[in-house]
Amino acid sequence: MSTSGLAEVAKRYALALYALADRDRLLDAVAGDLRELRAMIAASAELRRLVGSAALSRQAQGRAIAAVAQAAALNPLTAKFLGIVAANRRLFVLSAMIDSYLSELARRRGEMTASVTAAIELAPAQVQALEDALKARMGGKVAVEVAVDPGILGGLIVKVGSRMIDTSLRTKLQRLQFAMKGAG
Repeated sequence: MSTSGLAEVAKRYALALYALADRDRLLDAVAGDLRELRAMIAASAELRRLVGSAALSRQAQGRAIAAVAQAAALNPLTAKFLGIVAANRRLFVLSAMIDSYLSELARRRGEMTASVTAAIELAPAQVQALEDALKARMGGKVAVEVAVDPGILGGLIVKVGSRMIDTSLRTKLQRLQFAMKGAG
């Protein structure tokens, strides 16, 4: 399946989940579950293997994802959705489904989403200050999603739509190294 085909599959599933969550007035609960699930996938190589494995049977993937949903105490709607995704052998597109659902939720609420990468976990006050600064700069509601990547060494990488601001120490060091090579 092509990349655009996968994106279309992810979007269809995400829109179906959105419609169900909207009907049941669970938009925020499902969004919270999906954010938690995304963090769990990012933190666990075993979970990434489960989601990406074509070698596991439909039943094995279904049982495993149901156990993950139960352990994480996910909303029954989210858990049922994951079961359907596993039964349809589409777990490998789960990350794109999560992103699509959260993007749709933000779009319908008139929010922009800012993806922020930091070297360390940000305190709630820091996240709030970042949201306030982005709101003032962008002129609208901004939902901030923070990921931690110690590899950037320090600073932040902020992406809002097609805009990116990279103040990471890693990038500054790379620029300095490049400049020093050019000066020699």
